[in-house]
Amino acid sequence: MTLLDTAADTDTADWIVTCSEGRLLCERGVAVLVEGRQVALFLLRDGSVHAIDNHDPCTGVAVLSRGLVGDHGGRRTVASPLYKQRFDLRTGECLDDAGVRVAVHEVRIRDGAVEVRVRP
Repeated sequence: MTLLDTAADTDTADWIVTCSEGRLLCERGVAVLVEGRQVALFLLRDGSVHAIDNHDPCTGVAVLSRGLVGDHGGRRTVASPLYKQRFDLRTGECLDDAGVRVAVHEVRIRDGAVEVRVRP
């Protein structure tokens, strides 16, 4: 989900600048640190940006930013580089194990900076 800079969206509370927009690579992940929490950012071909926890809940390792971006039935996903579990970038749902999910965070681009609002 990408929230673009709009007049109606002037609230800056809880948004953390993570990196410049130029650091994002199309269809690849980038790991950033947001208030001590590792977050994986993904820029997709359609221009949308997604933010999920970098922590793979299946292995306990912070590797999701290095996962393979793909598509499963119209759902944009990232596959863990370890055991290949696929996570929906929009919802955090694991497509291979309904009992597992990864936290999804709000992300927006403002004035060329990628900002994230971490959900607890």
